Amino acid sequence: MSEFSLLSNVIRDLEYVAGIIELDRDILEFLKVPKRVLEVSIPVKMDDGHLEIFTGYRVQHNDARGPCKGGVRYHPKVTLDEVKALAMIMTWKCAVHDLPYGGAKGGVVCNPKEMSTEEIERLTRRYTFMIADFIGPFRDVPAPDLYTGPREMAWMMDTYSQLKGYLVPEVVTGKPTCIWGSEGRTGATGRGVAICAREVVKALNIRGRVTVAIQGFGNVGFNAAKTLYDMGFRIIGVSDSKGGIYSLEGLNPYKLMAHKKATGSVVGFEGARTITNEELLALKCDILIPAAIENVLTSRNADIIEARAVVEGANGPTTHEAAKILRERNVLVVPDILANGGGVTVSYLEWIQNLHREHWSLDEVHKRLEERMVRVFWEVYKNSVENGRDMRTEAMVIAVKRVAEAVKTLGIWP
Repeated sequence: MSEFSLLSNVIRDLEYVAGIIELDRDILEFLKVPKRVLEVSIPVKMDDGHLEIFTGYRVQHNDARGPCKGGVRYHPKVTLDEVKALAMIMTWKCAVHDLPYGGAKGGVVCNPKEMSTEEIERLTRRYTFMIADFIGPFRDVPAPDLYTGPREMAWMMDTYSQLKGYLVPEVVTGKPTCIWGSEGRTGATGRGVAICAREVVKALNIRGRVTVAIQGFGNVGFNAAKTLYDMGFRIIGVSDSKGGIYSLEGLNPYKLMAHKKATGSVVGFEGARTITNEELLALKCDILIPAAIENVLTSRNADIIEARAVVEGANGPTTHEAAKILRERNVLVVPDILANGGGVTVSYLEWIQNLHREHWSLDEVHKRLEERMVRVFWEVYKNSVENGRDMRTEAMVIAVKRVAEAVKTLGIWP
């Protein structure tokens, strides 16, 4: 299996942990594959009048611990294997955070950057119509992901509600706050990453003003950066798809985002030196946050990482081989299923609010997110120290054990 296949990496991680916990072979084989895979053809009338057929997916990996949960991404390079891998990651993420969910993921092969708002709406509504029989508040609850957000979730909720004949806000999370969305949902993933980074400082007893480098300055990277900046951390490097910048004196993420909105990139920010994405990953810093795409830390560059800790903001940014190298070099890795779980945690809080037709304040949501992220971080960290394992392995051990126990208790197979 290729080091750069996300699906092969998540399966390798599962097999590695299965060996540690002596997981029953039948359960291992059961957990390697999704419960349900749906592929749909989505006909959309484009603005110029021609009909375009898009391909969409919805993968439900496991629902032994509750309804499936996972985002929907729009991207021209979406593949079924990628969606399968992300659905499996969601199963482990929900389990390690002890949320009453299983894992799912959705995707549509399209380029939203080249589509009008009207075309994206027609695509979203048709996709929702095509998967409507497979989702629901107690079956599968979609959420935003790459190039989708509150707008698309509003369209999904409305389409599903029209099919049911009544309002069903709890069918998706990540909605606008004016239609039953939760306060704090948009920035929740980045905020959760920042909370984990702060706890890493305590765990490693890092002194002085902590330095941070962040790859990716989208939703997750920006919200992690501004939260850490407000905590007093020094952001010395940031990058996006067009390149990166570095300043030992520190970067102001609020001003940097204003620059990016004006120019389309972080590159060229006043007072900062231009660097490549590869150079950013190799910066000497306390904490490195890969918050862009998968497979950025590999066997090719893991041995030049100079950060004391890696806090994974993206899904699958570290390959299985890279994880081994970082483990041997004593670089602490806070894995994606733990570190970027703030999004699904607040999605859970939104779901609870919807089911009870309540709306909590931002302070209440932040308080609950903080309590959950801190509790889970220290559970994984302390167990990893006691068992002599790295946090990536320990988080998977906890998650796989919980899912396996649910599967066995339910008696899902003969």
